[in-house]
Amino acid sequence: MFRFRNPEKSSMVDPARALPGRDEPMRVPEQHFVNFHPLRGPYPEGLETTIFALGCFWGAERIFWQIPGVYTTAVGYAGGITPNPTYEEACSGRTGHTEAVLVVFDPKVVSYDELLRAFWEGHNPTQGMRQGNDVGTQYRSAAYWTTEAQRDALAQSAEMFQERLRAAGFGDITTEMGPAPEFYFAEDYHQQYLAKNPGGYCGLGGTGVSCPAGVVEA
Repeated sequence: MFRFRNPEKSSMVDPARALPGRDEPMRVPEQHFVNFHPLRGPYPEGLETTIFALGCFWGAERIFWQIPGVYTTAVGYAGGITPNPTYEEACSGRTGHTEAVLVVFDPKVVSYDELLRAFWEGHNPTQGMRQGNDVGTQYRSAAYWTTEAQRDALAQSAEMFQERLRAAGFGDITTEMGPAPEFYFAEDYHQQYLAKNPGGYCGLGGTGVSCPAGVVEA
């Protein structure tokens, strides 16, 4: 799969130059390719949703669907301007979106803190508008919360992980953090891509720095 690595796409698009997009949502499969749960809601009562972005969404999604307690995952675009963009549009740098993963989980089985640990350790959150060789605004790190409890846990975990990163010689966290924006599902062939294509591209790599599993260290 061709990956975009153009350094000129490393600045957020001016809203006046953003692509117009479309009103019709992307068509996606009804079921998750791995666990057969619904991709779109409504989801069963008691589940929570959250959105993470940590570089190429193919590898990012695989990190989360493998975690026990995660009900379903989907890849898409978030944090930008253009409604219902295509993959090519997102890669053009003119949508403002980052490649994102919608994570639906059962908090009775897996805590949000555990998901945060997988998020922080799964990529390098200090690289700005890139992850490894993948360069552009669509690869920026982001974590979007859907509840006040998630917001508080995210802020505390970022502060603690920043201390560990600095101790290991890394710079400041550049992760975009805020309330969950609109999540636009990506095309069907992107959903659970690495389960369908086990030898497919995955450029994700962490820092090797471990993150506390909870917001308060033991």
